[in-house]
Amino acid sequence: MAQIIYFLYLAGLVFPIAHLVGVIMAYVNRGDGPEWVESHLTFQIRTFWMFLLYGIIGTLLTPIGVGFLIIFLVYIWLIVRCAKGLKSLTREAAVADPATWLW
Repeated sequence: MAQIIYFLYLAGLVFPIAHLVGVIMAYVNRGDGPEWVESHLTFQIRTFWMFLLYGIIGTLLTPIGVGFLIIFLVYIWLIVRCAKGLKSLTREAAVADPATWLW
C-alpha cells in the first residue's frame, strides 16, 4: 500500500486530487503493518501536510514573484522525497527519519 501512495503523490503533480487520495489511504492503513511500513506511512502523511504548507506559502508569495520559484522547488522536494521513500521501500527498510522536514 505504501508504494501505491508514493505513486499517487507523484501522480498528484498532474492530477492534484491524487494527493488527497494518497493521504487518506495513508491514514486508513496506519497501524496495520510492520514497523518499517509504519515509518513510510508516517513519512507520507508528513509529506502531504508539508507539501500543502509549502504550496500555500508559494501561492501567497506569487504576487511578488518569488512564489513561482517556491512552488517549483516544492515540486522538486516532493519528487525527491517520493524517490527516496520508494528506494527504501523496495529494500524493505524503514525511512531513516520520518519526521524530517527535508528529504
